[in-house]
Amino acid sequence: MIHLWVRAEQRPNEERVALTPEGAAELLRAGIKVTVEESSVRAIPIDGYVAAGCEIAPENSWPDAPAEAIIFGIKELPEDGTPLPHRHILFGHAYKGQPAGRILLQRFKAGGGTLYDLESLVDETGRRVAAFGYWAGYAGAAVALKCWAAQSRGAICGPVSTYPGKEALLAELRAALSAPLPRALVIGALGRVGSGASDLCEAVGVEVTRWDMAETASGGPFPEVLAHEIFLNCILARPGCPVFVPASAKTDPRALRVIGDIACDPTSDFSPIKVYDHVTDWQEPALRVHDAPPLDVTAIDNLPSLLPVESSEDYAAQLLPSLLALDALDQGVWGRAKAEFDRHIAAV
Repeated sequence: MIHLWVRAEQRPNEERVALTPEGAAELLRAGIKVTVEESSVRAIPIDGYVAAGCEIAPENSWPDAPAEAIIFGIKELPEDGTPLPHRHILFGHAYKGQPAGRILLQRFKAGGGTLYDLESLVDETGRRVAAFGYWAGYAGAAVALKCWAAQSRGAICGPVSTYPGKEALLAELRAALSAPLPRALVIGALGRVGSGASDLCEAVGVEVTRWDMAETASGGPFPEVLAHEIFLNCILARPGCPVFVPASAKTDPRALRVIGDIACDPTSDFSPIKVYDHVTDWQEPALRVHDAPPLDVTAIDNLPSLLPVESSEDYAAQLLPSLLALDALDQGVWGRAKAEFDRHIAAV
């Protein structure tokens, strides 16, 4: 019997979960055993999982889960260096040259476990079967506009926190923004992330220029980026990705004041934004990389958690069909993810 163990998230400011009680009930009906850890922070209460018939385990008890259990979470595991003997489903961020990713793969190698990276769950065409992209874009654009609003007051953006829903977020933004509103350039506008970013901007009256592959095919340079007050990067770093913001942008003449790196992969060798080298966080969402005129970068790597209920429900619905196919781990999306893991673990 397949045993799926839904762990509590241990990352600060992470309230999402990738399986709803309704989805858990479907898995149980399909003959999959589901264990859900208690969580002090999860946006969806444990009561629904109890009612669905899931087994409940103590918070953060997954290291002691049965050997055959598949440990299922979203964000990274605690960086304690321990070997990882289980099969894990999570966003590993381990395949693009990230230093922390190599350490994670070393832990899997030491423990004999397997990583089914959620970023590597793709269909036959290579498209991801589930993504938090829309809500990442929505929240990322919101944080970028909060940075702009803070700049307009001569300040830098303060801490951010979760919202009960998007209407509360929109109401706060509308109250914070003042005319004249900035113009935003979204690169990757046709994708999930870019769609969310564009929708948020439009919802608060910000003019949006939408670019995608056709507009970036020349490989750059792209002076249009510097001509907009807000730049929102919604394209994942990958080999061949052009540079959108060179290091010289700090001191070049520019209207640009805020970069929202929603794709948020600054340690990748392929990052298209060269004015910063580390992510920001909820306590300090803005990194000021130049003072006069100001240029802030916001690059939070768990943006959908600002809207944890909407993002959890959306992602869980996308992923559920693949979870229902867990009995075929050597085939389909799971087989492709395992092949990707095998290719990278061989180089460790």
